Amino acid sequence: MQPSIPASALRHPRALVPVLVSLGMLVAVVSSLGAPLIPTIAAKDHVPVSTAQWALTVTMLVGAVATPVMGRLGDGPYRKNVILVGLAAVLAGSLLAALPFGFGCLLTGRALQGVGLGLVPLAIATARDALPPERARSAVATLSLTTAAGIGLGYPITGMFAEYLGMYAGFWFAAATAAAAFAATVLVVPTPPHRPSTPMDYPGGLLLAGGMAALLVTLAEGERWGWGSVTLLALAAAAVVLLTGWVVHSLHSTHPLVRIRLVKDRGVLLANVTVMVGGVGTYLLISLVTRYVQTPTSAGYGFGASIVVTGLLLVPFSAASLITGRLVRMLGRAATPARMLPLGCLLSLGSLVCFLLARSSLWGIGAMMALAGLGVGITFAVTPGLIVGGVPAQETGSAMGFNQVVKYIGYSTGSALSAVILQAATAPGAQLPSDDGYRTAGLAGCTAFLLTGILAVVLTRTGASRRPSVVTLRGGATVVPDDGTRSEAGRP
Repeated sequence: MQPSIPASALRHPRALVPVLVSLGMLVAVVSSLGAPLIPTIAAKDHVPVSTAQWALTVTMLVGAVATPVMGRLGDGPYRKNVILVGLAAVLAGSLLAALPFGFGCLLTGRALQGVGLGLVPLAIATARDALPPERARSAVATLSLTTAAGIGLGYPITGMFAEYLGMYAGFWFAAATAAAAFAATVLVVPTPPHRPSTPMDYPGGLLLAGGMAALLVTLAEGERWGWGSVTLLALAAAAVVLLTGWVVHSLHSTHPLVRIRLVKDRGVLLANVTVMVGGVGTYLLISLVTRYVQTPTSAGYGFGASIVVTGLLLVPFSAASLITGRLVRMLGRAATPARMLPLGCLLSLGSLVCFLLARSSLWGIGAMMALAGLGVGITFAVTPGLIVGGVPAQETGSAMGFNQVVKYIGYSTGSALSAVILQAATAPGAQLPSDDGYRTAGLAGCTAFLLTGILAVVLTRTGASRRPSVVTLRGGATVVPDDGTRSEAGRP
């Protein structure tokens, strides 16, 4: 497969990958900004903590809807414009969130920042079009890893800014970085290859938006409303009906928002199932760790750590997830999805086992997060190659957008699951859950990663292992032409 964009069209070829990676890192950091600030937001804006939680939920909600829409728009001739519009939304949202005009202004800003979550699939599509196969595979793996690395960077950035410069300083930082990314994109990111534009699927977009909104509100408000409440059950039923309607509509539409039939490709299916179920375990672990280490020692467990210390404990997660891109490439031809995906799940499972058995020191928790970063990093490095190898080039943005949506569903489910389990372990009238609650939640996370590993083994053994990997070398790689067909190159 040759790049769809000729090398002569790249004004700054060496800067392209760093700029694309900076887009991914900006989005990942922005998506986690504000998490440690929820109690501060509640106190400063005089709203309940459950209401302040929407400063996080609204970003995820808007991102889940905007991502497939931007992916579809970016598959046509306007990709660079769509990237710039997304960055402009992040910049505007960061400025609004940074202004001390009350909770409504902050919430609006966080919603606009959510538009930026759709930038990663567009960056991946750009890398596929503009780079030779070897560099494209490496860049795609690195871009996918930024979503994991940013989780561990947003927390300490927010914590340090809040500790020393005030609550709004982190959002001013996000505004400055968004402005720099906008300028770099204008100068470096090339115009996409000429492809006919696809009509926007407005009915599909509305069905997906309504279904995702109902689903994420159900997950976000379940603890506060009660998981057995009539309102919540009705909302959950609406989510199922709307999302089912979206799938049926997409299967019968000429120009759907996401081509569901492509998702049925075994490699694409494996990638989507892996990131969704693995996302449950990942965010469950992160939620448990951040809450556990901030618990006062008077509870009989915990460390009473500050926001800054809590954020710094997630840095090993980010660092380890970033180095796995190079690790996976070093493994070369042996690093097929059939071998790498179960390995990633095994490492992630090991991190939760460590949480169950050895969470008595901050050093131990830091090492445990590094192990989790290795597992998640390997998984995220491999799955984009399965998608890129299973869809035509003109569908890359849309397919990667759908992959991001299912990842967000997994993240939201893991976060909600941790809250449900810990709430069930909290005695009536008590403020904190028992230590047994963390053990139960850890076992639930182990189950998620065990299930992910089993699914990876089953699906790869039944055929997905033949799909190309982001780490396969050119001399023995499965070449994926732009029309989506596959041809074997250099096989013995």
